[in-house]
Amino acid sequence: MPPESPRLSRRKFLGGIGGIGGAVAAAGGALAIEPLLGRTAAAQAQQAAALAEPAAADLATPDPATASEASASSVSRHATSYRVRTGVARAELLIPPQANVANGDEQRYPSAIGNYHKALPHDAAGEVDPVAHSQLLAALQSGDPAAFEAIPLGGTTKLTDPQSGLAFDLQGADGQALAIPPAPALASAEAAGEMVELYWAALLRDVDFADYPTHPDVAAACADLNRLSDFRGPRRQGEVTPQTLFRDVLPGCLVGPYISQFLLQPAPFGSEYVQRMIRTFLPGTDHMTGFAEWLAIQNGASPVDGVQYDPQRRFLRNARDLAAWVHKDVLFQAYFDACLILITAPDATESESNGIGCPLNPGNPYLHSRTQTGFGTFGAPGIKGCMCEVATRGLKTTWHKKWFVHRRLRPEAFGGLVHLQQTANRYPGVLHGDVLDSPVLDRVQARFGSFLHPQAFPEGCPTHPSYSAGHATVAGACVTILKALFDESFVIPNPVVPSEDGLSLLPWQGSAPLTVGGELAKLASNIATGRNLAGVHWRSDALESLRLGEAMAISMLADQRPTYNEIRGGFFQGYTFTKFDGTRITV
Repeated sequence: MPPESPRLSRRKFLGGIGGIGGAVAAAGGALAIEPLLGRTAAAQAQQAAALAEPAAADLATPDPATASEASASSVSRHATSYRVRTGVARAELLIPPQANVANGDEQRYPSAIGNYHKALPHDAAGEVDPVAHSQLLAALQSGDPAAFEAIPLGGTTKLTDPQSGLAFDLQGADGQALAIPPAPALASAEAAGEMVELYWAALLRDVDFADYPTHPDVAAACADLNRLSDFRGPRRQGEVTPQTLFRDVLPGCLVGPYISQFLLQPAPFGSEYVQRMIRTFLPGTDHMTGFAEWLAIQNGASPVDGVQYDPQRRFLRNARDLAAWVHKDVLFQAYFDACLILITAPDATESESNGIGCPLNPGNPYLHSRTQTGFGTFGAPGIKGCMCEVATRGLKTTWHKKWFVHRRLRPEAFGGLVHLQQTANRYPGVLHGDVLDSPVLDRVQARFGSFLHPQAFPEGCPTHPSYSAGHATVAGACVTILKALFDESFVIPNPVVPSEDGLSLLPWQGSAPLTVGGELAKLASNIATGRNLAGVHWRSDALESLRLGEAMAISMLADQRPTYNEIRGGFFQGYTFTKFDGTRITV
């Protein structure tokens, strides 16, 4: 078994946010709800007392002799609104922020070889100009917008929105109050294992997922990953297998086809209809495999070669298709499509399926109402809006981790270190032997003429650090909302797989039930891992960022709960669903 990674616990935070609803209700006086996640009675009472502190000037009731009944009611509502808003804010204040701790590579390597610096000027070996790097760090430390404008760039490509990591939000935990564990260190066996996996993923981009069980290169990849001293991917009976290759440890990710049903099934979009065939890349179109091209792009130059597209749209079949999907997707596109598929009932008058009509979460208060149905709250419009609104909060959270804590290098930069070590012995003793001794390097060199990590995108990675991952954080957040709003135990009817040529969908012949919860987790994994398969992120980026997005979504749901009238009298008692670690939670 690989050694335990130094991971910070999220349980303290997630165990604490549950008291928000109860404490805010106590502050309001009329909204009595039970604590969500099990804070001690003493802590809940302390929190409730803090929230109940009066603010007389703001909450004063008008003199009945000088105010009409309507205006008095309006002021009372105004005061209650204030109490709910400030109560939630005070409840968040009582939750200690988590410690954001980096892995120490920035101090360990003064030349910054272990950290992100793409788009800054570099020397002939791809090492960042120290003055430019120091100005980047100074801007991040000061937060002064003018300091960011003074950062020297190496080319025409700009840095991507570092100040987003300093933005506040008005719902859910502040992005800086959440943390993810330190990233695997540059010289660690874990980082080496992740890089070996990424080299194999690049070599296998054009192998269809359906062909993994019988493909000899897949067998070679599994054998190589099994020899590593520290590889954190899922296993079966202790072994990496074709069924576990490039998959995640989330519940449901090892069940059934690699691609989630929510990336294959057609999506009803109001009166429109979205067929899920995508514009994908041509096979064999990999980039940044020559050192001159690699160095120019590290300096912020635009790529010389562009994307070469397949003239035929196809359903997702392989890693290259999945890379194409995550290259141009809209922020919450995958999850909005999933929401539409879930919430739209099948229609017998349609010649093609137009939704699965998944039941709502059993905690939805209107499932048992005799006289009402949900709409703006707990109904279709409210559900769609809630699913989307968490996405921007996830981005602010992840941008703080990227720029202000970890500044982890991208796989393409690690590939540069491997190349220079293999060809010039430039970094002896720095990189772990698990990557330098891997047989995958000889295969990469034989196919591409270098030891650089082949990229699916001409521009390589985006111009922001690797850890945490934006796609994965948003995926974790949005999928968590969907699991909270829909019945995750519902079995998806008539699952499908793409045909060999990707031009049609065929019935899946497996027997294991594909549940909504499992396929939603698989959807989040597909999007997060798709960025890995493209060469721009790491396994730990994906997994830890999914969990970060989940924590943000849970905190948002907890903040929203005391705003609903339906909590009065226990009409709404919370949503229960399964977290990514397999535990059950009620919010």
